[in-house]
This record gives sequence, structure tokens and C-alpha cells, in this order.
Amino acid sequence: MHNPGTATPERFPAQERFADGAQFIAGRLTKGTSGRTHAVVDPATGEEVYTYELAGPDDVDAAVAAARDAFPGWASATPGERSEALHRFAAVLAERAEDFARAESLQCGKPLKLTREFDVPGTIDNTAFFAGAARHLQGQSAGEYSGDHTSYVRREPIGVVGSIAPWNYPLQMAAWKILPAIAAGNTIVLKPAELTPLTSLLFAQAATDAGIPDGVINIVTGTGKEAGERLVGHPDVAMTSFTGSTAVGKRVAEVATATVKRLHLELGGKAPFVVFDDADLEAAVNGAVAGSLINTGQDCTAATRAYVQRPLYEAFVERTAALMETVRIGDPFAAGTDLGPLISHVQRDRVAGFVDRARAYARVVTGGEAPQGDLRDGAYYRPTLVADAAQDSEIVQSEIFGPVLVVLPFDADEEGIRLANDTPYGLAASAWSSNVYRANRATREIKAGCVWINDHIPIISEMPHGGYKASGFGKDMSAYSFEEYTQVKHVMFDNTAVAAKDWHRTVFGDR
Repeated sequence: MHNPGTATPERFPAQERFADGAQFIAGRLTKGTSGRTHAVVDPATGEEVYTYELAGPDDVDAAVAAARDAFPGWASATPGERSEALHRFAAVLAERAEDFARAESLQCGKPLKLTREFDVPGTIDNTAFFAGAARHLQGQSAGEYSGDHTSYVRREPIGVVGSIAPWNYPLQMAAWKILPAIAAGNTIVLKPAELTPLTSLLFAQAATDAGIPDGVINIVTGTGKEAGERLVGHPDVAMTSFTGSTAVGKRVAEVATATVKRLHLELGGKAPFVVFDDADLEAAVNGAVAGSLINTGQDCTAATRAYVQRPLYEAFVERTAALMETVRIGDPFAAGTDLGPLISHVQRDRVAGFVDRARAYARVVTGGEAPQGDLRDGAYYRPTLVADAAQDSEIVQSEIFGPVLVVLPFDADEEGIRLANDTPYGLAASAWSSNVYRANRATREIKAGCVWINDHIPIISEMPHGGYKASGFGKDMSAYSFEEYTQVKHVMFDNTAVAAKDWHRTVFGDR
């Protein structure tokens, strides 16, 4: 069942690419076999823009079989051949950049200027990076470490990778899963969130059009319970990579453990934003607003807890609230829009629940409501600043995933760092200071996979992304991600052709 929905060609120029279904298996689009449908909804309007058949277990099995069949050929390709294919892939992505930007804005509610300037260029850059990195999968140097034996280490692909991506950055998360896996010689089956499958499917189509062989990249779009668990538990899947909430990550780990799979988890976050009293206040305020509202706060690295040293606390609260009130909320496709809707009304109501409950124990300085008027049908929520909450309160400890920043004061430097570390999460953090010694201490003592100094949120393809503690383990992006998607083999051979006989005599004596 293909329903093009209500989106105009201007908003969704690539819609005809999805006429054959939302499953991409062995190089072509097909319809799902679950017997159930799902609608992609424009969160800015609440209107359905695309309805498709969900994947069932048979679709997952077919996708895994396609990836398994494609693996020997792709794994045996030279690094140079894989690199050339990825360079072509990057070129196709660049040619179709506007299609990707509009589809991402439509399904997620992201401002078009964000998808044009951040999501799509970042994905193209990531593809270009792995095109080059594919040629640098070397093992370790050979040497004689035991008598007349030479040893060396081979780095080899794992096999079929089963990945699950979230709805907040569907294009970039598809790229972060797919690119290091295939650059290393693996094949992959990706399950995007059923809310946001469009750009993952466009991504797989672009790869095929660039000449990447059929079956190397497969997409199954279904529910987590039906398609996701089938993929994670499939006996022919050698590795699982998951990005999403910590709660679901625990379930993924439980299912994957049953078949002893390699596991990579990038989970939730509750990023602290620590402002010392010698910080540039204007820069910190601007960083806090940008860092907390990026992607309408639906970012696991977004600034969510601002700890401000007491001499700057009141001024920080006042200026941050004032700057938040200037943020323009509206249609993601309008040129002047700074902030789009949340992904759904369900998510909007969840965010509102956190803020409404916080009114009993904290001060809502600005925001804390959904806008009305022309935006009433969308999943919008105003930028919200909450002050004076207790450290152990729900709004400080729980991941909200919305445009909400909580601000708390601290006195001594040690207290600020202690509070920053005082949640189960450890994905990202930032520290703001003009003193190099304070900044260096923060980078050393804050327990997070990324610590920015006097900035918050930028990422680059050359550097790793991944968390500590309940934020998971393993790295996306950078050459470090190859550690996730490869396995090492020790090769040892006898240079004299007599060592085996000597070893036999040592163990068993002369015969």
C-alpha cells in the first residue's frame, strides 16, 4: 500500500522513490510482509505524508540472507576497491543533497536550514572520511616474538552486522552505522525507527546507484518488538550496533547475549554544561541556548544540566531566559525558523509532563507550554528554562529529550565537577572557563566520552563519539569505530619447518 500523503512535491521531492515500498533488500525496494501498515507523519502539521507496509520476520530473514550472500564478495574486495565505491557514494549523496535535506526536515520536523547546513553535509563528509579510511585497515607489524616464529595480526571484517538507529538523526545515524561497517568489509542490515525511515532508504538507494553491490546494505523498516528483536537475535548476524535509550539498550544486550554477538551500544545522555565564574558569560549563554535547543533538544549530547558558579548564576539565568524568548518557532521549511516541532505529540506530551511535575519543586523561568495559533496542530513546545531544582530531582536526573535546560548553582570547583558526574550517564559534557588549568581539570575529571571546552555540540568525522557509564560503550565515527567492526587474528608460522618437531619433543619427549 503506497499512500503519498499530503506532502507537496516542494516539501518532499523524492516521494516517488518510495512507491515500491519501505524495505530495501538485495538492492531493491519491496513491501513489508507483516500485514500491518505505518504512517510517516509530518510533526509540524500532524498530517500523514507516507504510509507503508511494516517489515515482518520474513523480511528480516530475507535481508539477513542477502547480506550473508553478499559478504564473501564484499569482504574480499581490496581496500582500494571499497574506497573507490565509497567515493562514488559521497558524490551521489552530494548530487542529491536537497532531496535528503527536505526528506529529513519533513519526517523529523527539523528546520530546513539545519538539515541543509548540518545533517546532510555532515553525512557527506562522513562518507568521504570512510572512503579514505577504508584504505588504512592495517594490522600490526610482523616480528619474531618467539624463537624462529614470525607473528603478525590480521584485521578482518566480522560478517553481517545488524544495526538499529533512532528517530532523532535518522540520516546521520544510518551513516554512522553503515559506513564504518562496510568500509571494513562487512555487510549490514539496518532497522531505522518506523517514524523516520525515509532518508535511510534514500541512503541505501544512493549507495546502490553509486555501484555498491546488492546486498551489502539492506534496510528493514518495522517495529522494535517484531523486526528489531528478530534482527538482534538472528543467528546469522555476527554483531549488533544500537543507538537509542538506555532502557531499550538493556533489552538489546539481553537478546544479543543469547547468541554471543559483538555488541556496540550508544545510549542516553544527560550532558552537563559547567560554567566557572571566570567564563565569558555572553559566550556561555549563547552556547547554552544553542546546545540545549539543537534539534529541539532531541539530541543525546544536548546541554541539559547547566551548573553555574554562584557569582554568575543569576545573570546566567536571566540572560539565557531572555535569549530563549527570541528563538523563532515555526514551520521547518520557513527561512526564519530556528526551532521546529518535537518528533510527535506523544514526545511533546512526555516533555511537558517533566516540566509540569517540576513546577512543584523548581522555578520555570520561561517556556513550559505548547504554542497555540497557527502552530497548535504540530508537536511544538516552547524553549524552556527551569531553575533551582534539587540535584536528585527527576528533571535533573532523567533524560527529557526536549527543549528544556535546567540550571543549578554551585560554589567550589570541586562541587561543580562532582555534580556534573552525578547522573548515571556519561556521553558528553562541556566546561566554560578562561583559565586553562580549570579547563584541563574539567577534561580530566568529568566522566564523559566527549568534553568540549567553551563550546557545546560540534562533532567531526575524524574524532570518536561514544559514552561512558549508562551511556553505553564503543565508538562511532573516526578510525576508532573500526575497532567495533573488525576482529583481529594472530597468525604465527614457523620459519625453520622443524620447530613443530622440537615442540613435540619438549612436551612428549623422544619417541
